[in-house]
Amino acid sequence: MNRTLTLAAAAVAAGLVAAPQALAQAASAKIGVIEVQRIVQESAVGKEALARVQKAQQAKQEELSKRQKDLRELEQKIGEQGKSLSEEAMEKLQKDYQSKAVDLKRFQDDAQRELEETQRKELGELEKRIMPVIDAVAKEQGYTLIFNKFQSGLLFAGEGTDLTESVITKFNSQIAAAPKPAAATPAAAKQAPAPPSAPKKN
Repeated sequence: MNRTLTLAAAAVAAGLVAAPQALAQAASAKIGVIEVQRIVQESAVGKEALARVQKAQQAKQEELSKRQKDLRELEQKIGEQGKSLSEEAMEKLQKDYQSKAVDLKRFQDDAQRELEETQRKELGELEKRIMPVIDAVAKEQGYTLIFNKFQSGLLFAGEGTDLTESVITKFNSQIAAAPKPAAATPAAAKQAPAPPSAPKKN
């Protein structure tokens, strides 16, 4: 999960870090900071995104554990029955073991790539939705520059400059107020036209 949050901070902060020269040229500008990790962890959308990533991780972990268990059992079988088996039967078991070991390694590699892609997709969607909220909060409160609190090189930021809570509150309120798609009612389902019947044969 720390990896997920680090990716989140890097992804969302990409558009938030101003060049040091800009800061020097805007001494009178109102400057604020946000804590991206908190937005990911505490916003409703961020929690949903992390839950989906965790669900995908859990599914892959369960499948990995099952494959590892099968491989251990096969290894144990080879060790216990090796002396009593024929050369042909032993050779078959060993080939089966090698095949399962290769499949396990391939599964681990594929699972890692799929999980990383899932994280990128989820965090990319989160970034698209959170950036307009950060922009709106900054304009509402008169901020000229917004920095990512832990990724911009800042050594100190006063509590009054932290807009994280405002961003999370506005983000959550927007999501709560957004209209949800209406589900089809049983009555509507009953009124759906029946498919045409096949023509009768003479």
